[in-house]
Amino acid sequence: MSRVLGRAGIDRTTRPGEEVQVERGPLGPVQFWRGGSRYVVGELLDSWLETAPWWQQHAGAAASGGASAELVASREVWRVEAVRAGRSRMSFAGVYDLSWDSAGNRWWLVRVHD
Repeated sequence: MSRVLGRAGIDRTTRPGEEVQVERGPLGPVQFWRGGSRYVVGELLDSWLETAPWWQQHAGAAASGGASAELVASREVWRVEAVRAGRSRMSFAGVYDLSWDSAGNRWWLVRVHD
């Protein structure tokens, strides 16, 4: 089972998740900070590109007949196995989806898998 993180904003758009700080290595995230805790990535499980759903495009772009930048923009996502620093990977590892938003220059924790 997985839990998708995010919440509706004032403008009724969905925020992409919980903003986190990430240290990235040559192959992807190596550690991240969430709620004051540091998580160390033990294994990179998968990575892919996602595009925003077509129905989330701005009304202005749709009205003008042009393609929305959000519609064609993609974000990088990494599925990682990580553990809170100082804990045993064998007992306390979790699976997390981290997303890089290049337009906003931010990292997001978008899913936590149970």
